[in-house]
Amino acid sequence: MPTIFNRSNYDAIANTYSIVARDPKTGDMAVAVQSHWFSVGTVVSWGESGVGVVATQSFVNKSFGLRGLDLLKQGKSPSEALDILLSDDEGKEVRQVAILDNKGRVAAHTGAKCIKHAGHVEGDNFSVQANMMLSDKVWPSMADAFTNSEDLPLPERLIKSLEAAEAVGGDIRGKQSAALLVVASETQENKWDDPLIDIRVADHEEPLKELARLLKIYRAYEHMDNGDLAMEKGNKDEALDEYNSARKMIPENLEMKYWTAISLANIDKLEEALVLLEDIFKKDKNWFTLTERLPEVGLLNVKESELEKILSLI
Repeated sequence: MPTIFNRSNYDAIANTYSIVARDPKTGDMAVAVQSHWFSVGTVVSWGESGVGVVATQSFVNKSFGLRGLDLLKQGKSPSEALDILLSDDEGKEVRQVAILDNKGRVAAHTGAKCIKHAGHVEGDNFSVQANMMLSDKVWPSMADAFTNSEDLPLPERLIKSLEAAEAVGGDIRGKQSAALLVVASETQENKWDDPLIDIRVADHEEPLKELARLLKIYRAYEHMDNGDLAMEKGNKDEALDEYNSARKMIPENLEMKYWTAISLANIDKLEEALVLLEDIFKKDKNWFTLTERLPEVGLLNVKESELEKILSLI
């Protein structure tokens, strides 16, 4: 039986395209990937804050993820780490791997037996790689999209790169799943804060559109989190600004609209709050029930007469 079908040598046939990259401004590092394979993010993407990121694909050797990161932690460069990983790998000719460290150094490998079209481009603070593509334009287009979008935050730049791959044909089999993993430049003091972003689309007709949608929701909830923190500290005006920012990004989201309304009520803008709350209560009465519970925990601080106005909306 040929080596490439020896089960001990690979965990999944994740033929795909991906990008590993670092933002030189923040030092954040990321992996983004799309494939016609179920839950590609559980196979291809690996990363650790303060260390680096790894993409392992084609006939995947899944161990390359953690082993690659461990080698970086030992002080190996991405090139040295890649050489070590491939040195005793019988299936190296069907592997595709990219490693990036916290200095922005990259190393990539495309095995000679990766299914065409296959290749990679190493650049400044990034590497793009693809295999089993419809055309050989995929990875150069990804590289161009990444280098030409420096005005965007790192996660959005990676999605631009994936979209560029799809625009020139992408995976010859089509599309199914996508993922985005972002880790910080420095080791996180609290391990539970690593990674910074971990968004996975396991199975979807339009995985890249769904990934972009989820990233937008993530950004909106960043504002929500900031608003919650401001509320906790008693900074009501700041909380309102954050909740409003979130609501404008995802206007159909009732939670974002609701906390904007509560913030308005708390800073003596009751009439504006009532307009929002009336619409929310009509759509879902549970928000009314929640409102009844807020005064006792100090999250709705209004006069008794104002509370009556709020509760008379339903």
